[in-house]
Amino acid sequence: MLRIYRVTGILTAVSVIASVVVTNLIMETFSAGINVPGLMTAIIMPVLLGTPALGIIMFKHEQLRVANEQLQLLAATDWLTGCLNRGAFTRQVSQALDAATAGGALLIIDIDHFKTINDNHGHDQGDDALRLIAHTFTSLCASPNLVGRLGGEEFGIFLPGATETEAGNWAETIRDAVAQLSFCANGSHCPLSVSVGVAGSQGRTDFRTLYRRADTGLYRAKSAGRDRIEIAAAA
Repeated sequence: MLRIYRVTGILTAVSVIASVVVTNLIMETFSAGINVPGLMTAIIMPVLLGTPALGIIMFKHEQLRVANEQLQLLAATDWLTGCLNRGAFTRQVSQALDAATAGGALLIIDIDHFKTINDNHGHDQGDDALRLIAHTFTSLCASPNLVGRLGGEEFGIFLPGATETEAGNWAETIRDAVAQLSFCANGSHCPLSVSVGVAGSQGRTDFRTLYRRADTGLYRAKSAGRDRIEIAAAA
């Protein structure tokens, strides 16, 4: 907004100065027999009227640009947690994998016994738990890492350029952070934990392949008792 006002002000000043200079030149050259006031009006008035119109056009253009950015953000955001939604997460991870030669690692995370929270305390409390855990993920994994809600109580985190060992350390940090969260539902303390599947690639790969491997690791983590991480076997 400030940029529009600044640009409009500069254009107005330049236009007025230019019109005055041109008018003075014309007055000096053609002062005899020329209707000078009329000539000045003919030159200056279009400038004075046109510049505000230009400012309005620029203002409307900026409004449209901001509105378009907001729509794109809404289309990419999970309404409950503020993370990327599944479509945006899949697309952005795929783009990152296509653009990078160093690969990266994908974490697929499932909240343990989440259905119990919903069944015993209601979906509102379940939503609060989702928001709390999602905030933990986004706090620990700042840009350029990507955090998305893939559906229900399942989340994904992509770590560009990370090795499987580094991703395993990240996953353990995340698992421990969730385990230490204090969450009360209707006055009752509810322990929270997550199971994490980890898959990494140091070369070219695609999202579907990486997801399938990480999901296999997640299945093993849940089968082994939950509240743990499992690194998928190398492809």
